Order: sequence, then C-alpha cells, then structure tokens
Amino acid sequence: MAKKKRSAKKRTKKKRSIPAGRSRQPAPASSPTAAEETAALAEEKAAKLAGEKAAKLAEEYRYVYSDLKRIAILAATMLAALIILSFVIG
Repeated sequence: MAKKKRSAKKRTKKKRSIPAGRSRQPAPASSPTAAEETAALAEEKAAKLAGEKAAKLAEEYRYVYSDLKRIAILAATMLAALIILSFVIG
C-alpha cells in the first residue's frame, strides 16, 4: 500500500484570512449594551461558582493534606536512614 504524499496533506490545510473590511480589534463602545451587561453578569456568576466549587473540593479532599505530610515525613526518614547506613556499612 502506497504512502500518502506530504503535498496531499498541504493541500487539505486551509489558511484563514481576515476579510479586508474587518479588523481584528472590535470598535470601542461608548456605553454598555445589554449584551455587555449580560456578559458581565455571566462572568460574575462563573466566578462565584468557581469559588463554591473550590470550597467544596477543599472539604471533600481535606484528608489529602494530612496524608501528604505523613508521606513526606516517611520519605525524609527513609532517606536519612539510607544516608546513615551508607556511612556505617561503607
């Protein structure tokens, strides 16, 4: 079975261009419109939900911090024991 040529892949990719009449930046608005007010309310609601979600996760995974501390203490103790044993045995 023959391989696909790279030129075939290049032909399938289309480059998007900006029409000549449009610019990339929107024109500045002088007063807030209903759409902007709705967007602002949606952002506030999203921020509030994100804060509530973080608080819920903190409650749900409260035990994880104590487990991580315990693992860190055990790892440090084992590392110290290995270093001491390397001097004693070696």
